[in-house]
Order: sequence, then structure tokens, then C-alpha cells
Amino acid sequence: MEKLSNSELQIMVSADGAELCSLQCNGKEYLWQADPAYWNRHSPVLFPIVGRVWDNTYRCCGETYSLGQHGFARDMKFQLVSMKDDEVWYRLTDNEETHKKYPYSFCLEIGYRIKQKKVHVMWRVKNTDKGDMYFQIGAHPAFYFPGYDADTKERGFFGFDKKEELEYILIGEKGCANTDVRYPLELKDGLLPMDTSTFDGDALILENGQVGEVALYDNSRKAVLRLLFDAPVVGLWSPPGKNAPFVCIEPWYGRCDRMNFEGEYKDKDWIQYLPENGTFDGGYVIEIME
Repeated sequence: MEKLSNSELQIMVSADGAELCSLQCNGKEYLWQADPAYWNRHSPVLFPIVGRVWDNTYRCCGETYSLGQHGFARDMKFQLVSMKDDEVWYRLTDNEETHKKYPYSFCLEIGYRIKQKKVHVMWRVKNTDKGDMYFQIGAHPAFYFPGYDADTKERGFFGFDKKEELEYILIGEKGCANTDVRYPLELKDGLLPMDTSTFDGDALILENGQVGEVALYDNSRKAVLRLLFDAPVVGLWSPPGKNAPFVCIEPWYGRCDRMNFEGEYKDKDWIQYLPENGTFDGGYVIEIME
């Protein structure tokens, strides 16, 4: 684990998956601590897919590949590249193992920078292949419900930088998106109430760059933290039916396949493209608001 800290914030990052494993502000832990009874991760990085591909297979460059949910990067050891008092970077490059699941040559760099009460999460994807490259990348950070009480139904609220005409889709068959049905996101006094049934249908997926900010509020409508991003898709999730103590806010440059999708990988919804020698820079910011 590498540790970064300032007068207010402390984070811990593991080279395993380059995963953020702790986020403390003034001694209080905000990041889920991976109790396997609910979910055994903290904040995995999703690459080179977000979610699932239909039947766990996809077609690319004339071949068919098998790939499990959220790709392989979260389960691989990254190399520590650099570290300063307020910033750390890790790197993963393609190898024989990744080529069995993903045909492209790549360099994935993941960085974390702290400033006051903010964590800047930075992703850099480089195409080191000969020719075009396609990929998806996404976040999956889990945060404790503020004031969680297993014996109550209410879980707090979400707030957004847009308050009207928001809509979402849900996961359908085989972990893939049902894009045929869109639901209005019904806010009350500008906030989305959360309770133990909010995620019974799995993740709420907001597409098309509808929002660039999601804030987590406690039951008294006090803001606890927020995520800022420019990703075109964001998923909101807590394990269905588990009364879990946490909720995930997930900015995605990508999304699971739509149901029954059997096209080419390059034609997936929200796929990202890089030309030869091209570089993609993305990420998001976590800000503690207490």
C-alpha cells in the first residue's frame, strides 16, 4: 500500500488493480472496506470493458474472445511508477495473459492526487498497437451510507447538477442493459431518496452525459461527498437485496452490452477509440463536503 496524506485527507492505494482502498478525512473513513459478506472490493478500475459483454464473449479483429465482468485490470498487479507527497502513479501494460482476452497492445496508467479535501483520480490509456485501438474504462468506488442503520429503511439521498428530465435504464438479461425501456428519475425537492429497495432492479444507469456531478447526502439532507466527472455514463449501485452499508457512484467511459448485442467490439455502446500512438486522459474527482 502507498499512502498519501495532508492536513485533512489520507488515502491508501494498492498496486493490486491500482485500487483506492481507503479514503479518510479528519480520521473518518468514507470508502467501503470490502467486507466479503456484501462486496469484497473498494474502488476497482474497470478496463477494457465496463460491465458485461453478451454471453461473456465479444468479437474483435476477426476473433472471438471470452471476458468476464468489468475486464481484467482490476485483478492484475500494476507497477508503481512514481510517488510524491501528494501524488502516486501506477502502470499496466499488455502481456501474453491480456492478449488471450484482449487483442490490443496498450499502456494503462492510473494516478491519484490529493489536494485539500479532494482526491483526483486520473486515467491515461495509450495505444501502443499498430493501428486503431478500442476500449472502455470506468470507476466503481463504494462509499459508506452516512449514518447507516440496518434496522431502518431510509438510506439518504443523491443530488445531481441537473434536476429535471433525468432518466435511467436498468440491467436486463445476462447482466446486460435493457435499452428499450427508459425510466424517469423522480426527484423530491431536487434530490433522489434512497432506501432499501432503490436498487432492487440492480444499477441505475444514466447515459448521454445527463449529469456531471453526483453528491451523497445523509438522511437530514446534509451533503457528505460528491463526485465530479465528464464521463458520458454514470452508474448508481448497491447490492440488490442485501441491505448493504454502502452505495457506489460509478463514472463510466463505457457501459455493458445492450441485451442480445452480437456485433463487433468497436461498435459497442459508448466504446472509446484511439488511433495508433494516441492517448486518452480521463478520470474523476472525489470531494469530501463535511
